Amino acid sequence: MTDPVQPSSRTPDDMERIERYRRLVLEYEALDEEIDALLADHKGATENMSDEDFDRYRELAHRRDTLYNQMKTLESQIHLDDEG
Repeated sequence: MTDPVQPSSRTPDDMERIERYRRLVLEYEALDEEIDALLADHKGATENMSDEDFDRYRELAHRRDTLYNQMKTLESQIHLDDEG
């Protein structure tokens, strides 16, 4: 079955949202990998981190959460536009 909304029927705003979403996903994945590496360096537990590393972990996690929320907002906008 084909997508009912063809790429040619998308507006410039739709395409901007899709491109922004793609950029957010890449940034989210990079942060997630950085968090995973930080955890791996400390045997998978924040309890094993120094105060400095724990602060870094929290900063990265906060940024990742913010990106996730932005991604979900855009997903909702893109989905709603596809429904209409």
